[in-house]
Amino acid sequence: MMCVSASVLLPVLSGCQSTFYTAGVVEGNGISVLKSDFTYLKKDQPLQRDYIIVRNAALQFPIYLYKFSEEEYSAILMKCSHQGNELQASGDHLHCPAHGSEFNNKGNVAHGPAEENLRTFKVTPTGDKLFIDLRA
Repeated sequence: MMCVSASVLLPVLSGCQSTFYTAGVVEGNGISVLKSDFTYLKKDQPLQRDYIIVRNAALQFPIYLYKFSEEEYSAILMKCSHQGNELQASGDHLHCPAHGSEFNNKGNVAHGPAEENLRTFKVTPTGDKLFIDLRA
């Protein structure tokens, strides 16, 4: 039997950043979120999240919003293209707990059984906000 000391495991656990959820604000044909939702403090130091999840009552499925840079983001509907199950975010990829399909942070199939990429939306950075256009 293997035994791991809590002093060894604690730095690993404390380094994990939990998933951040935001409701955003429905505006016209889309939903807006604040750029500041990607920022969090750790030991009084501002750090950046790689992604956030937009979960709003107006959406049937949440949206995985991934940040590549201050001007480049991807917004992906968290609905598996295989059989329509809700996906789970895990860092820079999405995973389907039902059948094991995996998708990268641009919504492309990385591992089947899914064969089609995920639905994505255009993201427009404007001032302190990001606008996710839900029309396409």
